Amino acid sequence: MAAINDLISQIQDETLRNRIQEEVSKMAKQKKFGLVFEEHMPESTPLYDMPIKRGCNVMRRDSKDDKSIYVVLKVEDDTAVCVKPEQKDEAVTFELKDIVRVAEFGEPIYPYLKPLDSVCNAPDSDLWHTLIEADNYHALQLLDYLYAGKVDCIYIDPPYNTGAKDWKYNNDYVDSADTYRHSKWLSFMQRRLQLAKKLLNPADSVLIVTIDEKEYLHLGCLLEEIFPEANMQMVSSVINPAGVSRHGAFARVDEYIYIIRIGTSEAQRVNLSDEWRIRPNDKRATMLRWNTLIRTGTNVRRSDRKNLFYPIFVREDGKAIYSVGEPYYGTNLNEVQAPEGTVAIWPIRSNGEEGNWQIANTGLMELAQKGYVHLGRFTETGMAISYLKKGEIKKIESGAFEISGYAEDGSVMSDTVATELVPGTQWRISSHDATLNGTKLLNSIIGEKRFTFPKSLYAVHDTIRFFVANKPNALIVDFFAGSGTTMHAVNLLNAEDGGHRRCIMVTNNEVSADEAKMLQDKGCQPGDVEWEKLGIAHYVTWPRTVCAIEGHDVNGNPLKGDYLGSEPPMHMADGFKANAAFFKLGFLDPTAVSLGMRFSEMLPTLWLKTGAKGKCPELTGEQMPDMLILPENQFAVLINENIFADFAEKLVEHPEIQTVFLATDYEVNYQSMVKNLNVTEAYQLYRDYLDHFRVNRGRN
Repeated sequence: MAAINDLISQIQDETLRNRIQEEVSKMAKQKKFGLVFEEHMPESTPLYDMPIKRGCNVMRRDSKDDKSIYVVLKVEDDTAVCVKPEQKDEAVTFELKDIVRVAEFGEPIYPYLKPLDSVCNAPDSDLWHTLIEADNYHALQLLDYLYAGKVDCIYIDPPYNTGAKDWKYNNDYVDSADTYRHSKWLSFMQRRLQLAKKLLNPADSVLIVTIDEKEYLHLGCLLEEIFPEANMQMVSSVINPAGVSRHGAFARVDEYIYIIRIGTSEAQRVNLSDEWRIRPNDKRATMLRWNTLIRTGTNVRRSDRKNLFYPIFVREDGKAIYSVGEPYYGTNLNEVQAPEGTVAIWPIRSNGEEGNWQIANTGLMELAQKGYVHLGRFTETGMAISYLKKGEIKKIESGAFEISGYAEDGSVMSDTVATELVPGTQWRISSHDATLNGTKLLNSIIGEKRFTFPKSLYAVHDTIRFFVANKPNALIVDFFAGSGTTMHAVNLLNAEDGGHRRCIMVTNNEVSADEAKMLQDKGCQPGDVEWEKLGIAHYVTWPRTVCAIEGHDVNGNPLKGDYLGSEPPMHMADGFKANAAFFKLGFLDPTAVSLGMRFSEMLPTLWLKTGAKGKCPELTGEQMPDMLILPENQFAVLINENIFADFAEKLVEHPEIQTVFLATDYEVNYQSMVKNLNVTEAYQLYRDYLDHFRVNRGRN
């Protein structure tokens, strides 16, 4: 509708314009079903470090009154002559300092990573986390090139669209009076979730999204549309026990967590306190759990599962299963003859109706022989029989539950009472208090009033842990990084269990509304050094990352206190044995890339593509090397194909290098070189990079 309204406004004939507007308004009021929103909503990203030249798109830096996109006709000294695409005969001249280059949605981009800083607190480790300062849409495009189908867990805390100044769209705050507020938010989220889906491992991964009541219904529908094949569940988590008052309404104490499980992804049983149980004395979740063999709930009648209606022949003393019969499709149960000395047990429900068993006859006898079927007493309708489901069997076979003996019927017995469990969907956990373990914790690290409403460190830690506890080398991405809680949580997880999980965070460098006003009053604009240093990436996310890893606050004082729940206690002042690199996303000219003129800028991208092992390499000096052999980073680059023989010989000396990048314009040459190298992965520079971003533009 927004696009139609824009076109209508351009109709010169007032009568015709009003009539068309009236008809369109009638159409808009018609009842629609499902999730309906304006998917076309335009979106653009300021590129403050990109030069302004003829043919590029620009926007006014101070776009409060004019959010239009202009095309540059020519650049003269310190000015640019520009026009709006729809009004090419009305040129306007701007000073270069007053405009900024922009990338619009769907426009091809060729990203690179500019190193800004790094922290190394584990020089002997090849594990490096990454923080990328960028609009997350373009960062996701880069990550799609780097890690499509390789990410184990994505955790995001997107803007909640409360109507307050909590997020921007096209460089302007979206308020509650905006007619297209929900459409802008949904369009914004849709584009990013579609890219995020490409990153997730289709065989086994999870997407975790937090949200509050403003958009949780819309988000749920959007997630169902984008991930129809996944398993979706929503958790309610108390984050503010004191409650946030709402005029005339109930105080808000919780928020919601959408869990999107893809492939075989499952919530893992982990060590949890009694606080996680709805009833503190409920031990059912921590003891071996037997399930009734006769089906309950839905599809319980014989007609619902005809193949699961069969007799089980139990010895007359009730102490063992003798055999299992075939599915019976007849009407007279008495015609089925039980073997001598046995009784036929049928799936007869307590009300006398014919039901069905939970599992097929072919698998039941095997379970019984292993002790995974338990016999109860004979009853008027037959016998109560129970069995162990796959999850319970896994506990035994993994050693989590020890077999202490066998019952008379041969079924296993276990005295193990585990502290590990998978909780319910209502979380009322004291450590998840966002005030105590979010705001106050963050303030103790980077100082007060730098960031509002950070997540509790332990809320993020616990949520992620359910899905990566069994994945010590998991790759975890957060493209709404905010204050940097996710990387902090990943480092805590690794410290607790010795894991090697890697985290990639993405955040923009927006300043708060109050800071923006203060800076504007001083004559500063976005892109200025003073403005940028107060942005979230530089002022919050990166300082927290460095301080948490090194164990001190922004003033250099040791952090106080211990991390909750850690045994033995983990002192915050000890920091973490971890490393992290900080980059800013920039954009390259594709022609310069294809000519090999921007290799040094592309090197961090190649480092990330090979798993970010070891410190990110840098080129020193102006001379371009013919090749790079980087055993500490476990990759190599051939820049001059004429020395391929020497390159191949060097690789033989370093079998740990299994990824190579080969710079050649010719596919035949590339294929020939690959055949003569004993490596796992090879990429053609610069074709692989350029083709990816050229082909995938506008298709997300």
